[in-house]
Formats: sequence, C-alpha cells, structure tokens
Amino acid sequence: MYTQCPECLTIYALDVAVLAQGHGSVRCGHCTMVFDALPSLSETLPAEPFAGLPARPPAEPPLLVEPVLRPMPGIAAEEHSEDAPASAVTHATPDFARPRAPRRVSRNLRWIAGCALLALLLVAQLVWANRASLGADATLRPVLARFCAAFSCTLPPLKDISKLTLLSRDIRPHPSVAGALIISATIRNDADFTQPYPVIRISLSDLDGNAIAMRRFRPSDYVSDPKTRAAGLPPDGTVAAVFEVEDPGKNAVAFEFGFE
Repeated sequence: MYTQCPECLTIYALDVAVLAQGHGSVRCGHCTMVFDALPSLSETLPAEPFAGLPARPPAEPPLLVEPVLRPMPGIAAEEHSEDAPASAVTHATPDFARPRAPRRVSRNLRWIAGCALLALLLVAQLVWANRASLGADATLRPVLARFCAAFSCTLPPLKDISKLTLLSRDIRPHPSVAGALIISATIRNDADFTQPYPVIRISLSDLDGNAIAMRRFRPSDYVSDPKTRAAGLPPDGTVAAVFEVEDPGKNAVAFEFGFE
C-alpha cells in the first residue's frame, strides 16, 4: 500500500502494521510532518506521469457482517485450559447483577457539615476583624447589634470627626510655671449618636504658617474619669479640655486644633 505526504508530496510504501501502530497517523521522513495516511491510501500506484495519489472522499464507515470470534469478557484464560477441572470453570457475572458497595452517606454528610462549620467560622472571623468598618454602616449596625446582644459582644462606638465642633479655644501663658502655656478648648458633638472622645491635635506656627510645634492629646489627657471616657461624648454634649504645654518661643504666633 502507498500513501502521500500532503506537505512535500513524497509517496511512501507502508503496510498494515505501520498503519495500526499510529492508528492511521504517520510522520513524513522528509519534512517531518505528521499526517493521516488513510485519505491517500492506495493499493497501487497510478500510471505515470502523476502528481499525487487520488484522495479518498469521506464516506460512512463500512459495516462488518462476517464475525470470526466474540470472546466473553471476564473469563480468565486458565478456564479454557485442559488441565483445569470442570468445577473450577466460572461464568462472568453481568455488571447489573454484581453486588455494589453501599454508598457512605454518613461520611459525606460529615464532610458537608464540617465544611459548613468552617465556612461559618471564616465569616465570623471576617466580621470580627472588620467590626469597626461594618459597625459604622447604618444598614448593618442594627443587625450587628442584635448579633452582639445574642453572643454577649460589644460593637465599637460610631465615630465621625466631621460632626465635632470647636466652640471656643484659647492660649495664654501659664500663670505659675515659667516657659509654659495653657491651651483650653470646648468641643461639642453635633452628631445624633454618641461617639468616642477624639484625639486632639494642636499645632503652633509662625507668621508664615510654618509649623513650629505639634502635639496630639489622647482622651485620657483631658478626661480623667475612666467611666466618662468609656461612655463617650453624647449627642449635643460638650467637653472642656485644658492642656499645659511648653512655650515654643515668641515665633509661635498662631495655633490650630484638629481631631483624629
């Protein structure tokens, strides 16, 4: 039999063993192209001169009608041995008649329950890690409040420094300590919810606006009672803060308050 490479048009002689080895696919020894040998397969070469082998048009697979042998699956070769006793010969059991192992439903349920529990724990950890940002959401806060009421946890207080108003401020030399200043301020919470006492940032600057000194004061620096600090600043509530700081010098002519 003969076949032709469609790339370089080289014609090769081959037999059934070569076709069976590659399931019809062969590699050209001239251009190394892998191609299907069946479309150009021919028993003989056409009369010369010729440019190529005639291609076989695609058609339906031929029907095989002359069986030679139909082995029975599942029967070992020794069952057909002459030395094997007749009692040792067994017959293959059909697939539908073979006993099947019961499905391990309980084990699958345990896996599903374990995965569900781990997923719930992961969600709980994410909620706990982001409780501050989630608690600031007006839609989620009531849901989280009910959750905390059921599991005895507390939500961090809402915080919005844009709702804090500086009602008054003053800076003057300390009456009894040389080289020191007294800075006082009154702060009001204009929010409709209680929020924690803020960190107050005070900066001193010169005539050109250059910062000369800056300091941050925590709530414990101006609210001495721990219970009052823990309760937070209520709506429309005010707090008076007084600080004693070192005088940075005569160049400090302006001061500014900020909240964090």
